Order: sequence, then structure tokens, then C-alpha cells
Amino acid sequence: MKIKELLYNSVKILKENAITEPTIKARILLAYLLNVEKEYLIIHNEDEISNTIEKNFMEKIKEIANGKPLQHITNSQEFMKLNFYVDENVLIPRQDTEILVEEVITLCKKNVNYKYSILDLCSGSGAIGISLAKYLNNCEIICSDINDEAIKIAKINAEKNGVNNIKFRKSNMFENITEKFDIIVSNPPYIKHDLITKLDKEVQKEPIIALDGGKDGLDFYRVIVDEAYKYLKNNGRLFLEIGYDQKEELVELLKKINIYKEVYSKKDLYGNDRIVVASI
Repeated sequence: MKIKELLYNSVKILKENAITEPTIKARILLAYLLNVEKEYLIIHNEDEISNTIEKNFMEKIKEIANGKPLQHITNSQEFMKLNFYVDENVLIPRQDTEILVEEVITLCKKNVNYKYSILDLCSGSGAIGISLAKYLNNCEIICSDINDEAIKIAKINAEKNGVNNIKFRKSNMFENITEKFDIIVSNPPYIKHDLITKLDKEVQKEPIIALDGGKDGLDFYRVIVDEAYKYLKNNGRLFLEIGYDQKEELVELLKKINIYKEVYSKKDLYGNDRIVVASI
């Protein structure tokens, strides 16, 4: 079968199963199996594919149609122009979270002569902390997570992206944190428990521990807001990713503590509230 025919058939299957971005995913998968760049498929769309590749490709297309994330097949996801290893043990980094990372970078670049200490709480794959370590020379970072497998993956990603100004620690939230930091950054689980079964099939295949924010989605924010100020230096800052409808509730939580100040939020590329920042 020719490349163009194989792609046509696979896209049709993905569309029938309501998979988002079917054409992009089919092309990425085939390029991955052929070990070529995606552009190769356009130039060689009349080329015949071997029966072995065709069979393997269609088997994996069926897995994607049933909800398996493409990234769990390729074990790869781009984030902040870096490549991260991912599997079923960690949340797949998403473009929305780049807003969070960019805001921290902007702050740290205002004073390049100061060495910022940063805690990436609930670090998962390490995408946030490792990206900060990669793009900032003036920082020392600790990535913490409760999940042993996530920490292993984050260490792989640190090596993969050539960063060494970073350490890793197993911790249930602040349980094993003893230092004070200039910045605490976190993308905690924030999906309302009852909504998880209504998410896209692909998202439901991701680790529940990285999604479930409790009944109202705010369980982890409550812990962070109640505890973070104890681990921040004077004038330290807290950077949090939020769900599109959680800004007002989180700002209210911050106000109740009566310690946080200079609270502001920023929207993502789709116009949704995506991060909240506060100082002490």
C-alpha cells in the first residue's frame, strides 16, 4: 500500500472514533515507525510501504482510536521546544503549561545576577522544572513528586535535555521539603473528580493521580495555599496553573490566608485564565 493510501485509511478510522487532530497524529505515528521526518511522507507519498510496517501501523492506529495517547506509543512530547520522554506514569506536558514556564522565566530574567531557588511541586515528567533549568542560568531547582516512577522519568528527561542545575526529591506535597525558595511553581491535579469520566478518551488514559483534584478540583490548591508561604523567602512568589474556570475560587483561597499579595492572573492562547501568581 502507498503512503498516501495508508494515511487516508488511518485518518478515516481516527475521525470515526472522534479522535482530535487525526491527520497530524497519523503522520507523526507513521514517521515514527519509519524513523523519518514528517516531511518525508509528503515527498514520498507515492512510495509503497512494507507489509510489516503497514500491519504495525494499523494496529497502533486502532490503539489510538480506542483512546491510547499517541505520546504513549512514541514515548515523546515536545514542550518549550524541548523533547520529553513520557509514558503512562506521567501527565503529558501540554502547550497551555508553557504560559506558566514563560512567566517564571520573565521574572528570573529581570535580575540575571541573582541565583533563584525554585521548587517545582507535583513535577511529574519534570517538564516545568527542566525547562526552567534549560533556559535559566541563574537558578537552582528542586523537582518534587509523590510518585517514584515520575521521579525516574524526570531524571531521564533532565539527562535527555542536558540540565544539571536541578535535583529531585520524593515528597507528598511539602512533607519532605525543608528549604525556603524564591519561587514555588506547580501544575497540580485540578480536574473535578466527577468530570474525569467525561474527558477525552486519550486524557482518561493518563494517570488518575495527575488529574484528580477532588470533588471541586481544589484539593491540591488548598494544601498549596495553606502551606506554600512557609516555604517561600521574603518577597517569594507562587506560580500556579489552573483550570479555565478556577481563577475566582483560587484567588478567594489566597485572600482568605491574608498573607499573599500582588495576586494576578494570565490567560492562555485561547483566552482562558491559565495561571495565577501571588507574592508574600
